[in-house]
Amino acid sequence: MASITYAEAIAQALRHALELDERVVVFGNFFGGITEHQRHFNALGSDYPDRVLVPPWSEMGNCGLGTGAASVGMRPVVDLVTGSFVFQAYPQVVNEAANIEYMGGGQTKVPVVFHMLTGIREAGAAQHSHTPQAMLWNTPGLMLSLPATPADAYGLLMHALLECEQPTAYFSHPVLFDETEEIDDWEAARVPPGTARITRDGADVTIVATSIMVSRAQRAAATLAERSIDCEIVDLRTLVPYDGDTVLASVARTGRVVVADECHRSAGVAAEIIARITERAADRLRAAPRRVCTPDVPVPFSPPLERAVIPDEDKIVQAVLEVTR
Repeated sequence: MASITYAEAIAQALRHALELDERVVVFGNFFGGITEHQRHFNALGSDYPDRVLVPPWSEMGNCGLGTGAASVGMRPVVDLVTGSFVFQAYPQVVNEAANIEYMGGGQTKVPVVFHMLTGIREAGAAQHSHTPQAMLWNTPGLMLSLPATPADAYGLLMHALLECEQPTAYFSHPVLFDETEEIDDWEAARVPPGTARITRDGADVTIVATSIMVSRAQRAAATLAERSIDCEIVDLRTLVPYDGDTVLASVARTGRVVVADECHRSAGVAAEIIARITERAADRLRAAPRRVCTPDVPVPFSPPLERAVIPDEDKIVQAVLEVTR
């Protein structure tokens, strides 16, 4: 059994995919960002010089390159580095990759993976701290993966690289890079998308979370347990496919729900999840749902101001207290 970090899990998935399928090709190789974790990815370029390519820095051009390569039989991953940079590539990601299969009557598959670091990452400021998953969820045709653990970081990326036939937006959170997990079976880690995971059983309130918010929810639940409040945590793993059945089954058991997500509050992921819950299970709710999100302001560079807008475990605790009051 090996202990592996979140960053190492992503690097291992890339390496295994390159080994297993000669159609896998990497455009860009800066998955670790400007951190010491980039060392896990540096060897990929020297080990696979013909398939790990670093083209000139152009988000639109590189996403177009990946989309075109996928449409003719390759399985590319395009590293956008920062999630905010996907805005430069919207025509290719949203208007091309997401639409080709539908507009071609299903005849052309586009299994391209768009990798991006997402979320508030300590002094990233307004232009490097976006969480674009809500915007991309508004785009039919894209798979959306948000792994919260090293095993899921590996498993969801392996599925996207080797098995998925649709374009995938894959969001990794740099604050999770140091998280570790014991993985003894790489094959078992390859979970299918659309399968949410109950990370903690509870009877009083359901906390639905994604990405970094899962670990924050775990810490909040531990604090709330000291007050005899029993939280159940649902890690969605993916937004598309969305595992509504697991969410609704949990809400039916607890009767209360808090949704924790790092997107901005308005029209965010949490808002959509709450809408889906209330449409199908309003009669099972014993209190109005609450959402814990980033406020509708640009993310500040100032560390104290940045900490003030982060939807952290203390804010999850407060939301749970409100629905259980």
